[in-house]
Amino acid sequence: MVQALPQIKLVTFEEFIEWYPNTGIRYELHDGVIIEMTPPVGDHEEIVGFLVGEIVTQYKQLKFPYFIPKTAFIKSANSKSAYSPDILLLNRSNLVNEPLWKKQSTISESASVPIVVEIVSTNWRDDYYKKLADYEQMGIVEYWIVDYAALGGRTFIGNPKQPTISIYHLIDEEYQVSQFRDDDLIISPTFPDLHLTANQIFKGGV
Repeated sequence: MVQALPQIKLVTFEEFIEWYPNTGIRYELHDGVIIEMTPPVGDHEEIVGFLVGEIVTQYKQLKFPYFIPKTAFIKSANSKSAYSPDILLLNRSNLVNEPLWKKQSTISESASVPIVVEIVSTNWRDDYYKKLADYEQMGIVEYWIVDYAALGGRTFIGNPKQPTISIYHLIDEEYQVSQFRDDDLIISPTFPDLHLTANQIFKGGV
């Protein structure tokens, strides 16, 4: 699970970036608190690798000016939080409008982000509550929550709990969710020709 580091005071985003160590450990800033992210397990990494490959194939075929950075942060203009998603699809053509991109690898405009994907781990509340609300407020058009181990609360994935992919699509400034399980065919507003089932994603394409 995620772990908050001991702090005497809340830190600003600038202090967080200046402090950020080059150790290979991932950190996020949640309301001024530095959070150490749990190292991902094998299943998590297989899903990330598979989805990255499928998404890259889609935007290359469509000749969209997109790319997926290795590490980058999302931070809305007035937020005290900065997130490093599992998969962050960026629109290269809008980066000229991003004041923090060149020096801090940070995105603050929704026009720069076609899709965000979070793969659920033990910190599922962050994905379903906090990040969901913040991404909606920021105006991120498409947000995926891939809950391959059915860790999320029953409010979000039903009872009995089962592996679920929730795709949130921004309509009239509010998220509308579509959910996919088993052999359901994923429907992505950004990539309507992404012909994948939920089970294919859960198994990392195997």
